[in-house]
Amino acid sequence: MRLNIHVPITLLGFMILLSSCAVQKDRKAAVKDIYKAEGYHLAWADEFDQDGRPDPASWKYEQGFVRNNELQWYQLENAFCADGLLIIEARKEEKPNPGYLAGSRDWRKKRKNIDYTSACLITEGLQSFQYGRFEMRGRINVSSGLWPAFWTLGVKGGWPANGEIDIMEYYENKVLANIASMGPAGKPKWFSNTQSITSLGGPQWADQFHVWRMDWDAESISLFIDHILINKVALDKLQNEDGSKINPFQQKHYILLDLAMGGMNGGELGDTKFPNRMEVDYVRVYQK
Repeated sequence: MRLNIHVPITLLGFMILLSSCAVQKDRKAAVKDIYKAEGYHLAWADEFDQDGRPDPASWKYEQGFVRNNELQWYQLENAFCADGLLIIEARKEEKPNPGYLAGSRDWRKKRKNIDYTSACLITEGLQSFQYGRFEMRGRINVSSGLWPAFWTLGVKGGWPANGEIDIMEYYENKVLANIASMGPAGKPKWFSNTQSITSLGGPQWADQFHVWRMDWDAESISLFIDHILINKVALDKLQNEDGSKINPFQQKHYILLDLAMGGMNGGELGDTKFPNRMEVDYVRVYQK
């Protein structure tokens, strides 16, 4: 009797598994072909389908207090995959700053304690691309003081001479689409457009997943939210103004995903609740 019951359940489970694999295969095929009519093929992607630590073949992590006088200490423990999403988690937690130096004027060293932690994932040295369609589907929290971003940096040169593209950036009630190279006197030269969260639909908009996209070729860089053009800059405007005649957008760039807090632009955290999250459904790069 047990055998008669067990066999059909096993066969049913096997059939469900085959069906699931077929659906997954069809979905992956659709991903590869979605922009085929425009001449694009899928060059690289992370769908974050495997629970646990993000794929080490594509991602590594920044460590410590890194930039912009931000509040968070970056550590790999705050990034994990679950239920088909990459979770970057901002946490309020206190621990000693291992780089603390009494009397230092360096903002990284003068903080005796770490008060907040988060994660910044980067593909530097692992995955980098020149030109293409870069796309991320994600959901950001727009509480006070949070500063999430999906962006790229050039593989050669120091900032800003290596070039920066902020495909998605949010702080102080606005999303930004930015491109920067080196301007006069070594200062960054910014080309920016913003959209207020209110103009996009308010808190209800921020509760949903959205698609951020960059189309980058030898002529221009175009940045989109949900396939609506937000910013477009011709490459001939982006040459570094340091006498080198180098255009930092005629080289490969690597990808960064992070959830920062406070600092130069993030603003005050106020009553923002922790833990807090930035959720990423996928990151894809298509090329012609």
